[in-house]
Amino acid sequence: MDTPSASQQRVTELLAQWSHGDDAALAELTPLVYEELRRLAHHHMGGERPEHTLQTTALVNEAYLRLADQTNPSWQNRAHFFALAARAMRQILVNYAKSYRAQKRGGGAIKVELDEAAIVSPEQSKAIVDLNEALERLGTLDSRKARVVELKYFGGLNHGEIAEVMKISTVTVRRDWVFARAWLYTELHDAR
Repeated sequence: MDTPSASQQRVTELLAQWSHGDDAALAELTPLVYEELRRLAHHHMGGERPEHTLQTTALVNEAYLRLADQTNPSWQNRAHFFALAARAMRQILVNYAKSYRAQKRGGGAIKVELDEAAIVSPEQSKAIVDLNEALERLGTLDSRKARVVELKYFGGLNHGEIAEVMKISTVTVRRDWVFARAWLYTELHDAR
């Protein structure tokens, strides 16, 4: 497994301090994790037009607010934090994609703000919903493999970090990733 850098170790220390009620740790933590969250969000928003910089910012802000709003966080380490960030980003993207599709079909009961609607394009909303549905199917067959995909794809974690979060070996993570990626490819391409 990769040796954590000084900043990764500092993030883990600050998360622990924040978990124990030190609000000053949150102030120091924010700039350290914000850029990493932006990188993850930018990865998800890669298919969008370059002039839509607000999309990444909106996704990061929404995910960060969900994480920072927890009353009694119990962060284990940096990898655990980013694993939860990955899950938050996935849920945000899926919710917005579903609400966009519902509006497109005339289901105007869900009000979506302009910034929220700009997060995903019509093409991306279908792809995100399709991927989420395929991940849910994979989760019913093998929840561990689905979690590996979520952490890698939505969280941007490397194999060592995924192994740490899931408490499995990196070899198992690699094997699960290869299998899940092939399974999802087949699922998503057979659905067309």
